[in-house]
Amino acid sequence: MGDLLLLRHGETEWSAARRHTSRTDLPLTPRGEEEARAVVPLLAGRTPLTVLTSPRLRAVATARLAGLSGAETEPELREWEYGAYEGMMTEEIRRDRPGWNIWSDGCPPSADGHPGELPEEVGARADRVLARIEPLLRADRGDVLLVAHGHYLRVLTARRLGLPPGDGRLFQIFTGTVSRLSAEHGRPVVSVWNARPGGTEL
Repeated sequence: MGDLLLLRHGETEWSAARRHTSRTDLPLTPRGEEEARAVVPLLAGRTPLTVLTSPRLRAVATARLAGLSGAETEPELREWEYGAYEGMMTEEIRRDRPGWNIWSDGCPPSADGHPGELPEEVGARADRVLARIEPLLRADRGDVLLVAHGHYLRVLTARRLGLPPGDGRLFQIFTGTVSRLSAEHGRPVVSVWNARPGGTEL
């Protein structure tokens, strides 16, 4: 069975400041561009059969700088829709909503009509992507690589492991890192997490 590789996009101004970023289409910072280029040697020797990327600029640019030619845009890989919390930090949200937790509470819509998402809604999107790539993984002709966003990839990992979407809270993932989900005795497992060049190898 092929492996599922997960690449979180490189740093942006808002990810560095820990601001929730979904629909705001920010470019990579210079450091984010360096993170993306650093992925090239990390992926050396891997054979992605299919590369899918979020449509957001930061993900598309990361795929390009990482040398992932032929990447296909997949709208379902976009980040968790934060609605009214777009651009805010968790500390700011909790001033008005003490105890708020995205993994259980989700995000409300914004005043200008942008919907927020619940964990279950993000999980449903992740399930559709997983259903699409499952035949490719089972064909065992190479890996499938997804280039996307922090919260979304955490939810997708939980769903791949058969866990509820809210258990994505267990899988912290950093910008510019690659993680690998493999199979053991026919069941998905985490093989490598947050790999960087010079550290854990894929």
